[in-house]
Amino acid sequence: MKQRLLDDVSTASPQRQGGDSQATAHLPALTLVSHPLASRVGERFVLESLARGKEVALSRNEPLFTRVGEVIGRPLADPFVSRRPLRFLPRPEGGVRLEGDAEGTQVMVGGVPGVSWDFRPEALAAGVTLELAGRVVLLLHRVAVDEERSADTLGMVGQSSALGRVRTRVRQVADLDVPVLIRGETGSGKELVARALHQRGPRRKGPFVSVNLGTLARELAAAELFGAQRGAYTGASQSREGFFRAAHGGTLFLDEVGEAPAEVQVALLRVLETGEVYPVGAHTPIATDVRLVAATDAPLEDLIEQGRFRAPLLHRLSGYSIQMPPLRERREDISLLFHHFARVELEGLGEAWRLEPTDPYAEPWLPAALASRLLRHDWPGNVRQLRNVARQLVISGRGQARLQVDAALEAELAPKPSGEEAPIHEPTPVARRKPSDVTEPELLEALRECSWDLKNTAEKLGITRASLYNLVDRSPHIRTVKDLGAEEITRCFQDCGGDLDAMVRKLEVSRRALQRRVRELGLEPPES
Repeated sequence: MKQRLLDDVSTASPQRQGGDSQATAHLPALTLVSHPLASRVGERFVLESLARGKEVALSRNEPLFTRVGEVIGRPLADPFVSRRPLRFLPRPEGGVRLEGDAEGTQVMVGGVPGVSWDFRPEALAAGVTLELAGRVVLLLHRVAVDEERSADTLGMVGQSSALGRVRTRVRQVADLDVPVLIRGETGSGKELVARALHQRGPRRKGPFVSVNLGTLARELAAAELFGAQRGAYTGASQSREGFFRAAHGGTLFLDEVGEAPAEVQVALLRVLETGEVYPVGAHTPIATDVRLVAATDAPLEDLIEQGRFRAPLLHRLSGYSIQMPPLRERREDISLLFHHFARVELEGLGEAWRLEPTDPYAEPWLPAALASRLLRHDWPGNVRQLRNVARQLVISGRGQARLQVDAALEAELAPKPSGEEAPIHEPTPVARRKPSDVTEPELLEALRECSWDLKNTAEKLGITRASLYNLVDRSPHIRTVKDLGAEEITRCFQDCGGDLDAMVRKLEVSRRALQRRVRELGLEPPES
């Protein structure tokens, strides 16, 4: 019997659950990511028996997969999947062994057929694609034992643990009138979070105004945001209301806030502090009643070091922060999103029926090999890129029984060499690594060796600083300054005699962030 050991799959760090510093228990699970009936995508079965040392059988008739909110489940029921069961068995330290049957269902992992595999815990954390009979694709992954699955999606497609944490944070802050800073890579869905905050908050009946600061002409940005009086500048033939006043009584969403010009940053800080705006050319302030939600894919801390962004503005904007996970860290959502976008396009073409064929023996509209490739792709453009790929595939496949990949899309979806990662921000001089390859012990060791200097730590690990911030935020055993109360910082300051380096070693947080917090608390000792 041939055995394959999957040790080349990226490691995924344990996920932080709110402010709980305890590691979250996980169980293996199977999620349907491709099925001849598209309506079944997203159904899940948790392999709870493995935790009790018992095996789990998978065949055409068992187990029963359920959707969120459903009680009664359904088997795979595909006529090409054998009745001879595949067997999942527990392995040491949370691993899983999959044993097939040479005369049963053909199984492919990563496009390679086989009969038996051992999956290590880190492989399960990253997610393993299983192709059955060339028709059904399952994702073998881990789910949190205490994970909440709610039918209330807040307008966001997906059911991953990572997206669940985002929804939890939205619910926690939506009804509070505090500014929110949404951080995440480009195309990860930050505006959807902003809209969810608006719809769930007390201002839902007011306007939602979305502004991309990266698209505003720098010389006109202040007038666009805060308004302008007639004749305030060349070409101002009439007064301009401005986005702040347009959003009065509602929510103003400022995307790409890192692109704000210096003068706009000063004015934004004034608005957040006083609730008043000064239209360009005016000498009298105008009161405004707006909830501000900002978003960025830029490392604002880096921009502060470069003198391109004001630290006080960052502190004001981030009254509450929400981190959007990249798509590659929520792989069980990829197929749900793809089918959502595909259905929209198919409905426009009058071909939505392709997703629900009436012939059970018909070839799947989404071939299993293509579905598996979509799951394994890194998606540097995140949800936006996935939406464009879905549109490209649907339009190119008009009138065809199955989707096909053209040469251009083939190149876009081609797997990258192991360890290669397209840089999101400026490249570093050291060899690039995937952030998911950095284990939590390695991360903690690097932070300690670099005395909690995040810039040096990122360079040592070979990842971008934005990726490092994400890893730290998701680690259940690493705190940030925001996790520290004023009392704890004050007590540590007194115990260490004001020695910042000693405080960093004791509290184990970013030196730069701790220094800012000490100053904010008025604990900065006299210069020596």
